[in-house]
Amino acid sequence: MSNNSLKYMTGFGNEFETEALENALPIGQFSPQKVNYGLYAEQFSSTAFTAPRGENRRTWLYRIRPSVIQGDYELMDNGLLRSAPITEVPTPPTMLRWNPVAIPEQATDFIDGLVTMAANGSVNGQAGIGIHIYVANQSMEGRYFYNADGEMLFVPQQGRLRLKTECGILEIDAGEIAVIPRGMKFSVELPDGPVRGYICENYGNPYILPERGPVGANGYANDRDFQYPVAAFEDIEGDFEIVAKFSGQLYRADITHSPLDVVAWTGNSAPYKYDLARFNVMNTVSYDHPDPSIFTVLTSPSGTPGVANVDFVIFPERWMVAEHTFRPPYYHRNIMSEFMGLIKGVYDAKEAGFVPGGSSLHNCMSPHGPEAEVFEKASNAELEPVRYEDTLAFMFESRYIIAPTKYALEGQERQSDYLDCWKGIKKHFNGAK
Repeated sequence: MSNNSLKYMTGFGNEFETEALENALPIGQFSPQKVNYGLYAEQFSSTAFTAPRGENRRTWLYRIRPSVIQGDYELMDNGLLRSAPITEVPTPPTMLRWNPVAIPEQATDFIDGLVTMAANGSVNGQAGIGIHIYVANQSMEGRYFYNADGEMLFVPQQGRLRLKTECGILEIDAGEIAVIPRGMKFSVELPDGPVRGYICENYGNPYILPERGPVGANGYANDRDFQYPVAAFEDIEGDFEIVAKFSGQLYRADITHSPLDVVAWTGNSAPYKYDLARFNVMNTVSYDHPDPSIFTVLTSPSGTPGVANVDFVIFPERWMVAEHTFRPPYYHRNIMSEFMGLIKGVYDAKEAGFVPGGSSLHNCMSPHGPEAEVFEKASNAELEPVRYEDTLAFMFESRYIIAPTKYALEGQERQSDYLDCWKGIKKHFNGAK
């Protein structure tokens, strides 16, 4: 997993303080007339100033140079990166599935290797999500990136990422996730070579932990298991490039120093990571397959209570003990739209065709469920306690219809025969009980 030599602070959404040099943080105030070490004070706000205290997210950064020192932004080619609303092609109700996006042979860093599969809502209306695949084979060299359109949830599938941010360094591998707040600058290094993974770009309200309800005070994702970086800074000068995603478009500007020059910081708007193996799974110990909402790790609320802008849901290793029950996910149609990916192993409802690095989309009211062979196998299985091992799938579930991009619909990764997995479903009805 990640490099254990890195130090982290723990606790979801805590008010942290950390300094790479002793006494770099002001005491008793945020913006003194002069900051120690000749640093500049700069507030980073990822919610409105007047957001309620429990929802307000801001961090004070104490940096070598303020962020205003940079060149003019110039328009860039977006490549295969897109933002909502997707209007280049109509959105079909058809169930869709894709093979993994191949890691390029030519030199490709994180920015150049972003491929948008789908999106919903409106990037300028600050609602909905963008769903991207990243593929890269080299570190970002002399380049830095920030996304003004949304916070970024990283879900690695292959290869380790070192995320160097204004607040410090996070390392994540397959089986872990990281979230970088809207607007925070970072670069991506590849310590072990080529990488592939998924990104949910959240245009809406920042992720929070879902309520536990009658489950009580413990279970699901526990606050203590979320890790935040300690302060670490770069004091380097040279010819660098900063790339911004703003209003759905990429822009570039020259910068003569590293923007990762924050010597100390304090606040609650900061990048964080989480090991999905620490998720405390709740499941039935009697009968029936529970709704997938019991596997929600993070949620971005919308204006309607209980109906998410996006939920991040996982299907991890776990015990299945349900009695006299069809154990795979049941056939269903849903007002929510579901984009799924597979990190490792096999997903129990799709034993063939849905492979690590691949993805699927089942939109609002589009029927889906186990393929024909899975149904027959599960309907006739001897029901004993079974541990689902070597598996980790996830879902981005949203209240808004998820629109695939032109590339997703017409590209080589689309499995044109996906619907065939249900064609073998038999008619068992004979009028008898």
